Amino acid sequence: MPSGSEHIVRSFDIELQELNQIIVRMGGMAESMLATAIDALVKRDSDLAKKVIESDKEVDVLEKAADEAAVNLIALRQPMANDLREVVAALKIASDIERIGDLAKNVAKRTIALNQTPPTRPAYAIPRMANLVQSIMKDTLDAYVERDSERAVDVWHRDEEVDEMYTGLFRELLTYMMEDPRNITPSTHLLFIAKNIERMGDHATNIAENIYYLDTGEQLDGRRPKGDTSSFQVVTPDNEATDIAEKDPQENGE
Repeated sequence: MPSGSEHIVRSFDIELQELNQIIVRMGGMAESMLATAIDALVKRDSDLAKKVIESDKEVDVLEKAADEAAVNLIALRQPMANDLREVVAALKIASDIERIGDLAKNVAKRTIALNQTPPTRPAYAIPRMANLVQSIMKDTLDAYVERDSERAVDVWHRDEEVDEMYTGLFRELLTYMMEDPRNITPSTHLLFIAKNIERMGDHATNIAENIYYLDTGEQLDGRRPKGDTSSFQVVTPDNEATDIAEKDPQENGE
């Protein structure tokens, strides 16, 4: 991992590297959990989904280890400037990764419930959305390892595509539920799964913002790109989903 000049106290560098390694391990596990959860969804494999649920405990243990390592570094080494940014960023990033693990666990739980119902037509869109989030997570972790603020900015912008995919799926599932009440239960589970994946993208974006701050010492300028308009979706009398924001610009913050 790239680093600046070594500290006079060599043990500080070692402890800082250990903290970074915990973060990278957490990120790899969370990424794997999402991949396995989606595999379980596609294959309708409840046993595989249960493995994801169990894996979340390991992510929680690593987050606790990261918290303890960070607190010890602050208490015993009293880091300043760049060193303090390293420790604080690690704490924030560990928290976001832990939430990604929780969301992957939620996807697995919904998958188990979904497996009790017949296959649902719009389920095909979920893996596409998850693949995009996996790609964003991988690039985020690479940006952390390399302290690459440019890649972090790229991740920051790509979250908008995840939001747009979620909005499209939301509209499709809403229409699907109105077509036949029997679709309501499976479609509701799919909606929660999609929302959990969309939230993973948000947490990856949080991590990207912290990486940018870690590398540059500055906050990312500008308003975070958002493409989620599901809050404005309604169903018309002819059972078509439509966006009320298109009709009322003030509701869309324009």
